[in-house]
Amino acid sequence: MKAIQVKQPGNVDQLHFVECDIPVYSANDVVIQLKAIGINFIDIYTRTGLYQPPHYPYTPGKEGSGVVTSVGKNVTDFKIGDRVAFCFAGSGSYAEYVVIDSNQVVLVPDDISFELAAASLLQGLTAYYLSHLTFPLNKNHTALIHAGAGGVGLLLIQMAKSLHAKVITTVSTQEKAKWTKDAGADETILYTQELFLKKVNEITNHLGVNVVYDAVGKTTFDDSLKSLALRGMLVSYGQASGPIPPLELTRLSERSLYITRPVLGHYANNKNALRQMASALFSLITSNELKITIGQQYSLKDAAKAHTDLETRQTIGKSILLV
Repeated sequence: MKAIQVKQPGNVDQLHFVECDIPVYSANDVVIQLKAIGINFIDIYTRTGLYQPPHYPYTPGKEGSGVVTSVGKNVTDFKIGDRVAFCFAGSGSYAEYVVIDSNQVVLVPDDISFELAAASLLQGLTAYYLSHLTFPLNKNHTALIHAGAGGVGLLLIQMAKSLHAKVITTVSTQEKAKWTKDAGADETILYTQELFLKKVNEITNHLGVNVVYDAVGKTTFDDSLKSLALRGMLVSYGQASGPIPPLELTRLSERSLYITRPVLGHYANNKNALRQMASALFSLITSNELKITIGQQYSLKDAAKAHTDLETRQTIGKSILLV
């Protein structure tokens, strides 16, 4: 099969398009012939060495959709021909085939395309747990969402509005501002033209926001803390601009602030929780309550281009690889 492999940490030239064997499956696994593959910032973190893969060489990716072609002898939840998707487990999804523990796989409804499934699962579940579980939003809350035109950002805006919260978001360009407005954002700040902390203070009459959802990291961290209202929460779920420096805890005592670094696996920590969350997500999509934006599509061999575009913030919504 064709696949992308990384032999050592580094830049995009470490993404090699190679021929390799289909992985061997065991009793609890399913083999999936991939149709579409989700691209996520965690793929970049692992490629650069910020996150350590289990071994080298390795195949990047943790999200994809396709058709089951083989099942292990202990698998009862799936059969050959099922349309399925998955979104974590260090699966190595930048490939034509992948082997996954069946407990980490979900069925894809017939009215959701493979492209949509691959584009929605990881980021959709992330937006879901952030808005519904980590800091459950309601009509009394104001949320600041950084990188609002990103894959998670656009979904998080929509979910926050469905929960009747007020949404302030940050973006880099007027084009991206339009995307966030279309998603329902009440206020959009162009951080390339104005300081988001100053604008947040103006919008909230210096009261601050109840929660900041921050996938940017290093460059937004300090002012995100300063943007929070009394007993507000900073939800750090990514670090696109680099790792956050050490924090002196006494800074939180200024307004009794909270900070958390949640991970999807701690919410979808068993197959039933995963499938319940995925079912809720797919229902939002099929009912048109949630719009998934696939901004970029690339062939598998063009993974390096896809990573470059994502790293340099040249993307809108979700990027996927097509097999």
